[in-house]
Amino acid sequence: MSAVHAATVLTLAGSPSAASRTQALLRLVGARLTADGHRVRHLAVRDLPAAALLHADTADPVLRAAVEAVSRADAVVVGTPVHKASYSGLLKALLDVLPQDALRDKAVLPLTTGGSPAHVLALDYALRPVLTALGADRVLRGRFVLDRHIARDPQGTAVLDPEARTGVEEAVAELSAVLSAAPAGALRAA
Repeated sequence: MSAVHAATVLTLAGSPSAASRTQALLRLVGARLTADGHRVRHLAVRDLPAAALLHADTADPVLRAAVEAVSRADAVVVGTPVHKASYSGLLKALLDVLPQDALRDKAVLPLTTGGSPAHVLALDYALRPVLTALGADRVLRGRFVLDRHIARDPQGTAVLDPEARTGVEEAVAELSAVLSAAPAGALRAA
């Protein structure tokens, strides 16, 4: 599938670990969206300056650039591991810094990873409400992926178990279709 026009997609990784399965999943999703003709930018919240993030110091140039990246995106793919029945505190710190309407007129695809099927509820009961509170009126059906369904090949690329791959591919195809159907910038037009 090739996009009618290139949309800008920001993948937002909320894992505190550099080698996280969530990060690997987002890279895989980003590669698929790039193959569909969209421009993809990755942002790992763990790479933001901790002091600026914890103090909500939007005057910090790195944190300000992260907030602007969200603003400029046509779509945001939010990925987080599930910690204690919710999304990560690291992701929460960034979401708290974003303006109240930061996700207005954007397509948003939430993805969560976790060690137990019991964690699947965090997607709809913890993450989706905060995305909606940030103005997202187009939150697509997200996906929860069990940690054990994400492996890495010798090059370090994520490889999904067939059970997980189908759901993730459907979610990415839905996002790509939404982006391809809208004129460039239409999702975030005033």
